[in-house]
Amino acid sequence: MGWFNYYGLVIVATLLVPNIVYASKNKEGFVNLYQNKVVLCLEQVGRFGCFLLMIFNIPHLYDEFWFENGLTVYLICNGVLLALYLLGWFICSKLSVFKATVLSVLPSLIFLFSGITILSYPLLAAAVIFTGCHITVSVKNAYMQKNESKDKTVR
Repeated sequence: MGWFNYYGLVIVATLLVPNIVYASKNKEGFVNLYQNKVVLCLEQVGRFGCFLLMIFNIPHLYDEFWFENGLTVYLICNGVLLALYLLGWFICSKLSVFKATVLSVLPSLIFLFSGITILSYPLLAAAVIFTGCHITVSVKNAYMQKNESKDKTVR
């Protein structure tokens, strides 16, 4: 695979496409009601760390595929996780806690699985940070938006 991971680039690009489309159609779609600055900052550090480390392998800090047929397993599992992620965007049309959970857990699994598969310690570290923070932010935002919309209907 070398220092540049073409597969990782395709995976990251595929993850970004529905987010970009959603953001262009819904200007206020990514409102963070959850305001824990530390968690939000760590989420961004983890996110961009994962994006970069999925594409660029740091020499001597990753071990390619450490088991037989590793590339095949990497491509199939990430392909299935990506397909589920895209399905999550299309099947769950409106924001809900379920949608927030699905759309935060699946990319987290992609980053964690990729880090484990190629034994990339920096990617694993970024993925662990991203996973905890991203799921927390996504689910808390969904609950807060759900409660906010309930409050508006009560008034």
